[in-house]
Amino acid sequence: MSEFEWMHIIWAFGVLLLVGGALAAYQLSWKKSILYAFIWGSIFTAVTLFINAVNV
Repeated sequence: MSEFEWMHIIWAFGVLLLVGGALAAYQLSWKKSILYAFIWGSIFTAVTLFINAVNV
């Protein structure tokens, strides 16, 4: 574990909180909220994997 890896974990948790708060503010149905959560999770995962691939 690198010295800055914990910062990435905190950043990812903060992003999830922001996305969750935004979804809760729209008061969407559970089905639509879960779908949007998967979409956002996929976007952030793809970006993270791309950045890690470029930095290698």
